[in-house]
Amino acid sequence: MFPFFSPSRVKLQTSDDRPPSLARSLASLPETMSSSLHHTDITHIFLSSISSRKSGLQWKNPPPRKHLFPFSVFMIQDSELRQPLSRKIPMSASMINPYRVIILFRLVILAFFLRYRLTHPVKNAHGLWLASVLCEVWFALFWIIDQLPKLLPVNRRTYPERLCLRYNKPGKPSELPCIDIFVGTADPLKEPPLVTANTILSILSVDYPAEKVSCYVSDDGAALVTLETLLETCEFAKKWVPFSKKFSIEPRSPECYFSQKVDRLKFNTFPTFFKERRLMKRQYEEFKLRINGLVARFQTVPPGGWSMKDGTPWPGNNAGDHPGLIQILLGHGSEALPQLVYVSRERRPGFQHHKKAGAMNALVRVSALLTNGAYILNLDCNHYINNSQALLEAMCFMMGRRNRKKVSYVQFPLRFDGINANNRYADHNTVFYDGPLYVGSGCFLSRKALYGYDAPLEPLACQENQLAPMKFSSVDNHVSFNSTPVVDESRSRLLVDSSNLEMESHPEFLSMEKCFGQSQLLLASNLVNDDSFTESVSPNEILREAVHVISYDYEDNTAWGIEIGWIYGCQTGDILTGFKMHTRGWRSIYCMPQRAAFRGSAPISLSDRLSQVLLWAVGSIEILFSRHCPIWYGYGGRLKWLERIAYINNTIYPLASFPLLIYCTLPAICLVTGKFIIPMDSIQASVWLGILIISIWANGVLEIRWSGVNIQEWWRNQQFWLIAGVSSHLFAVFQGLTKVVLGFKPSSRLITKTSTVDNSMEFYSFKWTSLLILPTTLIFINLWAVFIGISSAVGGDPGSWRFLFAKLFFAFLVIIHLHPLLKGLLVRKCQMPTVVIVWSVLLTALFSVLWLRLDPFTIRFRGPDVKDCGIEC
Repeated sequence: MFPFFSPSRVKLQTSDDRPPSLARSLASLPETMSSSLHHTDITHIFLSSISSRKSGLQWKNPPPRKHLFPFSVFMIQDSELRQPLSRKIPMSASMINPYRVIILFRLVILAFFLRYRLTHPVKNAHGLWLASVLCEVWFALFWIIDQLPKLLPVNRRTYPERLCLRYNKPGKPSELPCIDIFVGTADPLKEPPLVTANTILSILSVDYPAEKVSCYVSDDGAALVTLETLLETCEFAKKWVPFSKKFSIEPRSPECYFSQKVDRLKFNTFPTFFKERRLMKRQYEEFKLRINGLVARFQTVPPGGWSMKDGTPWPGNNAGDHPGLIQILLGHGSEALPQLVYVSRERRPGFQHHKKAGAMNALVRVSALLTNGAYILNLDCNHYINNSQALLEAMCFMMGRRNRKKVSYVQFPLRFDGINANNRYADHNTVFYDGPLYVGSGCFLSRKALYGYDAPLEPLACQENQLAPMKFSSVDNHVSFNSTPVVDESRSRLLVDSSNLEMESHPEFLSMEKCFGQSQLLLASNLVNDDSFTESVSPNEILREAVHVISYDYEDNTAWGIEIGWIYGCQTGDILTGFKMHTRGWRSIYCMPQRAAFRGSAPISLSDRLSQVLLWAVGSIEILFSRHCPIWYGYGGRLKWLERIAYINNTIYPLASFPLLIYCTLPAICLVTGKFIIPMDSIQASVWLGILIISIWANGVLEIRWSGVNIQEWWRNQQFWLIAGVSSHLFAVFQGLTKVVLGFKPSSRLITKTSTVDNSMEFYSFKWTSLLILPTTLIFINLWAVFIGISSAVGGDPGSWRFLFAKLFFAFLVIIHLHPLLKGLLVRKCQMPTVVIVWSVLLTALFSVLWLRLDPFTIRFRGPDVKDCGIEC
């Protein structure tokens, strides 16, 4: 849905894009000294100077003046350290104020128009008038809710170079926080292993200290081919990561890098670049052959199941019944690579495993025991890191002095590859989903916020080292958190010590066990921000405990999935998880660098796109009719009113499918019956309708102007909004209500795009799905009505042409919005499924027969007019 903050533009600074103060100081240096600074680590020079001054050392014999830097250069370090890591950039008043004015103008016009519509019913067509008025009132309310958050857009800018200057000083251990990256996969047949491998390679080669990054891959299908793919990826990463960092290439997914048709040589001046790039491309082609060979080999399952290299049976031969599996594939060793861990949680038949949300919560517990990173990055297996500085961009918000303790997550936009130039099915999501809602991928989350703590109310310096009390509610059977996260390393070490029975029996730790489960190491990790609690524990004990926390029954009688971690209970648990964080007082930030941080593969055909939107809409309906409904949940808490409106907008939008379906049918009804939704003899009605249409167009033009969305992209989103509204959203309402009322869970299928085949023709193809029937039926109905309306006007009274053009305008407006489906009917290469056409024709014929028989929107018998014949009639 529409955001309540605008897409923010973040400018990346390169080596030639320095702050003005730094540029002026460098310019003031002598020519020889300035040139040497470009080849020397200037940060190291400044830090050495400052450290010597702070230590009280004095030069007894100062060097000659010509070897000293100017004093202004020494002050650059201090000035840069005092600068913020991010800042808000106010939007120009000339950009946003006209938009606000037109919103107010349209609101006034809308009020007068609705007042006129309610007080002037259409004679002899009361049913038609009432249906149109109810739809217009709903659209007006929906538009107001959608516009309120967009009145206060926010732009932000980050400074990664200041972050490195402050926390990543050369020659010293990095002070940047540890980041655990979660990648989820479930079925290697639907999620190609080569796509997952490219995602892992992009993670291993990010511009961030390798010892501070750990990647956890969740294999919910326990597929041996996934583990074998990760082993091959580790070997290739030892060649790819040094190459990508040496030449600073972008993107660092080899498949995307080598497939781009760009002359990379003119942007890279290294003399050996061409030779090494050609060698690396050949090595990657060999790597692809090995991965594709694995996929081909694992297509047919042997009678006895798969076996590992030592001959022992693979424990995951039964994907629904297998023990927990953990294997550390890469460690923080001498290879200068991030840690890579394979995890497959235990699954047993007859137990609820909560799909993706359950897998992510298992990774939260495993990562807490192994690395305990302060922040977590969640990625889908087909979303690779497109900007190697994405982690630094996010840490500029997480480590900022003003909001570092209140930011729960930083969401990056979802951008996709493989989309045609026309963006035919609005796959970029630049209009509907750009905003600080957690959308499930490309998001950095705070571990403490994910643990269900409240955001701090006071500065960190005012917080004492005390354990946060937690209360267990027997009424709702879940934990309520009423305090902020604290750090207590001493209690963490005491809790790890198994001989310390006093700490284990402490009421506060017993309360924590009710929340997090019976794992002493997991409770100890909750009290620190790193893995210091494992200093006295052997690696084997940690691994045994890690296998324990991913057992199928570990979450029983705990707060996991209720108040801790990813929230269970709906298809869109990610949005619900972010909503719970906001109700606890946490804040979220939307970061949009100039170079997209993450890119992935989007559904190619319209059928797959509608199926994907159906899953999202079902999740919104589930939230709307649950106890977490944003209309009433969280009052008395710390949720801001704009945030509440944004979440309400995100949950009620499928309900607009009913008035949208009716309103798309009204033009056909008007053409067939000869009636109209407004009085045809009223000039005032025509004036109000014309002014309203002009205000709608002006609103769209100004919105395009300030948001930076081009007109083609805006129009594609309008088209897809109508197509999805009369198909996916309508089906989602029935499926969501069925699940909420009857407890029936509709089946969902995984939709991914393979990158190993050419899908250029698949843009225009249509796969069979029942979601295509209603939009196609609307096209037939409106085309049939246009023919009937024109035929009646040609052979009828000349006065019938009076409102014919207005009716044709609205009918053609519906048809133009459904143009992708119309193209599927008329263009041979699109190949609309025959079954869709048959069902649509049958529904159109049924509509015609029922209409001729019932004609519900007009009065069948018209009596004498009292005004003409008087009382004696």
